[in-house]
Amino acid sequence: MKVMVIGSGGREHAVIRKLKESREITALYALPGNGGIAEDAVCVPIGAKDIPAIVDFARREQIDYAVVTPDDPLVLGCVDALEAAGVACFGPRANAAIIEGSKVFAKDLMRRYGIPTAGYRAFDDMDAALAYLESAPLPTVVKADGLALGKGVIIAQTRQEAVQAVTDMMAGRKFGASGEHVVIEEFLEGPEVSVLAFTDGKTIVPMVSSMDHKRAGDGDTGLNTGGMGTVAPNPYYTAETAERCMREIFLPTVAAMNAEGRTFRGCLYFGLMLTADGPKVIEYNCRFGDPETQVVLPLLESDLFAIMRATTDGRLDQVPVHFRDGAACCVILASRGYPLAYEKGYPLEIPREIRDQVYVAGAALKDGQLITSGGRVAGCTAVAEDLPRAVTAAYRLADRVHFENAYCRRDIGQRALQALKEN
Repeated sequence: MKVMVIGSGGREHAVIRKLKESREITALYALPGNGGIAEDAVCVPIGAKDIPAIVDFARREQIDYAVVTPDDPLVLGCVDALEAAGVACFGPRANAAIIEGSKVFAKDLMRRYGIPTAGYRAFDDMDAALAYLESAPLPTVVKADGLALGKGVIIAQTRQEAVQAVTDMMAGRKFGASGEHVVIEEFLEGPEVSVLAFTDGKTIVPMVSSMDHKRAGDGDTGLNTGGMGTVAPNPYYTAETAERCMREIFLPTVAAMNAEGRTFRGCLYFGLMLTADGPKVIEYNCRFGDPETQVVLPLLESDLFAIMRATTDGRLDQVPVHFRDGAACCVILASRGYPLAYEKGYPLEIPREIRDQVYVAGAALKDGQLITSGGRVAGCTAVAEDLPRAVTAAYRLADRVHFENAYCRRDIGQRALQALKEN
């Protein structure tokens, strides 16, 4: 079968590497892909949001199956357009992708169906939002309603910071139309857990839990990024917690989307906070997380393509989904200055013998040489029998990948290791 994957980052590289293991796939394309992905798939220079061009390519090349991974094309209706052209897809249609595309929708959905989440108020009028902030408890969380490249969430420690966040979003249009509506919600405390899950709208199969590290600097300091590293499984996510999440969050979310006429098929991401009152949803994503995918998929023993097709066809309950024992750690190498201004265009050197453990996120090919082209450049992932060994091995990999102005956090996995000691 001829398969195409939409997207260009480390997440897509991880998906493509796992899809390559399937004997059913005879040709694999990435739209647009990147210089590193070019080793594993045919890269086609079509942007992930250029839906008409994506559909034209699928028709011209007689693509049998498409995997739509980024949030933007999902929310814009890429799956709808491809299905209308006769191409089967992994990923939700636009009316289901709204679970990530609109935080107001997601919060209202949880309130209507009793799914545990932080208390909140939604606003489309800035004066009303500012008036509410006069008495809102601190710290408070201000979120832009729409997609904002993972940067539309502000944890305000002071009233002034909260007012500034609302003003920037609603009057300053810092995130464009995404900030026309805002959610102001209760600040939750506790360990954070990411759980990706396959679902066909009836069955839901959670993957291995993971822990992301969003801040740019060691000790969770600095600005929020797209993610500086991950570990899996997350030691805070016990079997008891998993059972409770299935009962109180995962199954109710699938049922709620069905009840709304928005059946979700694809990968549904649950960002959870394990509070003193139990697990609560911080956010939903309508796709694989990045960089969580870079530690979860290496632990998958089953055929990813078979799982994806079963998800599309509504027979997820009929295919095996097995993950190996052990643990994985991913350390992200970024361009110094990320997530703000950074320089690019430097040669990226990855020793050939470790290339199958490095997912390329931000690099282009120039005269046969990989050149840095993004903020997050590469994810170095190690799988081992336990988390301490995985963390050590991931840093050994990271230390062998070189480019000018490279930096990484040196404490990825330390919170998880401490949790293991405490347990």
